[in-house]
Parts: sequence; structure tokens; C-alpha cells
Amino acid sequence: MTGRGVLLLDAGGPESGALARAAAARGHPVHAATATAAAYAGYGPELKALLAGRVVTDFARPDRALAEIVAYARRYDIGAVLTVNEYLTELTALVCAELGVPGNDPGRARAARDKAAMAEAFAAYGVRTPYTVLVRDDAGLRAAPEDPRIGFPYVVKPVSGAGSAGVTVVTGPAGAATAADAARAVTGMYGSGFPGILVQAYAAGTEYSVESVTQGGTTTHLAVTRKRVTGGPRRVETGHSLPIHLPPAVEAAAYREVEAAIAAAGIRHGASHTEVIVGADGRCTVIEIAARLAAGQIGVLIQHALGIDVWTALLDTALGRPAELTPTAGGYATVRFLTSPRTGRLTSVSGLPKPQPGVPFVRRRAAIGDTVHEPSTNSHRLGSFVVTGSDAAEVEERADALLRRVRIGVQPLPGPAQARPASTSAIAP
Repeated sequence: MTGRGVLLLDAGGPESGALARAAAARGHPVHAATATAAAYAGYGPELKALLAGRVVTDFARPDRALAEIVAYARRYDIGAVLTVNEYLTELTALVCAELGVPGNDPGRARAARDKAAMAEAFAAYGVRTPYTVLVRDDAGLRAAPEDPRIGFPYVVKPVSGAGSAGVTVVTGPAGAATAADAARAVTGMYGSGFPGILVQAYAAGTEYSVESVTQGGTTTHLAVTRKRVTGGPRRVETGHSLPIHLPPAVEAAAYREVEAAIAAAGIRHGASHTEVIVGADGRCTVIEIAARLAAGQIGVLIQHALGIDVWTALLDTALGRPAELTPTAGGYATVRFLTSPRTGRLTSVSGLPKPQPGVPFVRRRAAIGDTVHEPSTNSHRLGSFVVTGSDAAEVEERADALLRRVRIGVQPLPGPAQARPASTSAIAP
């Protein structure tokens, strides 16, 4: 290997694995920073074989982690630092700044993690976003919907969190306390929580995300992704599809708002994932931004639908090299997530498709015997599969048909709250 080293902060998960493979294929030694030796033990054998070294640090103590990671990186000639972990994007910006390698603005990086800081940054940069207040006690919670800029329905969410954890749509006073409890229960990985909860005006419309890469302050939008989301108070994603072609004027307006959000969060070198709502009037509202590649196999969708090697593009961006972001294909891709019909013990999964032409990615996350949950956060997914093709309608129909074949068997857990018989349920799209 002849290239400079590449350091991944938390190398677990399929997205990190893809980055590691891309770096190794280009001749770069791959290193990982892990929270514990046990975290490293959970890496698969393929990833372990790729690693040239690792540093174990305490991500719950950012100052210590920064010093230890920077010392390690200097010792091993690290030329690029990346993460796809939501909770480590601020630390990544700080490490990059210390090393003098391409990264995001360390002074604004918290705005992509602390959602109260995000709301303030969006307001300062003129981003169209729902009115948001930080609530520290029950009195503030009761007062929030009396503000005409909020009213009912409204959204309660944790200041720190990811994957829709602790996010609730509140339609009346009776749901406020439960929603607040759910938000307060979210602590984040590595104890990286911020105090208080947020009450946010509800934005009605269709939910999308915009996947972008910024290089030296210049942003390229790779795709607009449509999201399938459950109804009810807990909105959980059940699928993603891309590329979505919005009307030109709507798309241009959405990109303007997203670029303002990218600037507000100090994203200068790397991926961003911006969640937006497009209303019936075509106006775009930015809900949140993350300074990372989207999870939920969106990188796989981009690769197969558009022919963009997003992993190599992110590597090049982190190394300060021009990234190739021009689509080489004009296809379509969608992902469906497997979820449990109830909380209990997983007893069976049948009908899951196998990888084949048009189904390039299939993943199981839960093992038989695991405790599974009726989904209230994206972390409750049992697995997923991706379907690709040239025609959007055909791809969506095939994905829905494959999903209907999947059956999930769940045995209730012992106790009076789980007295119903075991369920074997088809997963509705």
C-alpha cells in the first residue's frame, strides 16, 4: 500500500464497511477508532482483515478522544478522517481541524448534532424551517402549543438523537406528557445527549431527503429521495426510493434551502443528508440535516440507480481530491425495511428474497431468539432489501410484492402485557 492512511471513527455497519473496502482498493491503509475492545470484536472478519490498525478511545469523553485520536493519526500518517456515525460527526470535524486535513467547520459542527443549536443556526442563515422552542420543564411543555407559531399538531423530539428515536407527533394536550417522556429517554450513543427537549411546529406535506456531497464549499446534489413513513404519533421510515424528480421550480427551491442548511451546519468537505417536507403549495421546509452519508442503504440506492460510486467519492472528498459525482446510469432503486408486528421474541423469518439480478442487497439484522419491537425508531428494523430497475413503477411494484411474501413470527414475551397468542404476520408495505 502506498497511499496515506484513512481513519474511520467507528467502522461498524455496512456503510463503514463499504468505505473501508473503497479505501483499501485504492491502496490506502485503513484504520479504525473504536469505543471499546468489545466494539472491535463485533466487526466482521472481512473488515478486520482490512484494518491496518486501530485506536481504542472513550467517545463519551470528547476531549480525551480528540487527543488520543489525533496522536494516533499523526503516528500513522493519516490523510483522511471519515465517519458515518451520526454521533461522531462533530468529533470528526475537530479531528480533521487538528490534523489539517479536509473536514467540516469545527466551530459550527455541533449544529448538525445538537438540534437546538441547529434551529438557531437555521434561523441565522435564513433557512425555511419549522418554528422550534427548547423546553426544559413541564411548564414550558404546557406553554409551547399556546404559541400561535406552534399550535396543534406539533412535534416533540430529543435535542440529541437519530433514527427517529423519541420523536412524536402530538395532536392534543393528552399526548404531551408521553411524548416528552419518550424524548427525554433518548440519551444517544456514548452519553452524547444535550439537555432539554424540543417542541417544533408540524410541517404538513410529503417527506423527502436530499443527498449531497460538498467539496471545498461547493455542493453537488446527488439525488432526492422519497421516504415511506408510518402514520400515527411515531413516524418511522419503512422505505426509501430514488431518484425522485420534483417539478423544476420546486427542486430548485428545495436545493436553495438545503444549501443554506449545509452552510449553517458548516459542512465544507463531505456528505450531507437533509430531511425536507414539500407542502401542497410546493414550498420546501427543512426539518433536519446530518453531516454524513444517509443510512438505510441510501448509498446502495445511489450506486445502483445512478452509477455513482459514492464510497470512493467520499474517500476522494476526505483526501482533498476531486470526486467523481456525475451519474453514469439512469435507473431507479428502492429499499424496503422489515419490521416486527409486535414486541416479543423473534421465532421465524420466511420469504426474504435472496440476492439476484434486480435485488442486489439483502440484509438480516435480527437473529432468531432476539427480542424485537413494534417499530417506534429506525433501530427496530429487522432487515432490508433493495430492488433496482429501469422503470420506477415496476421497481416499486416488485418491491411491494417481495415484501408481501415476507412473514415474521413473533412469540409474546412472558407477562400480563404479552398475553396475546404468538403472531406470524405478513409485513404490509
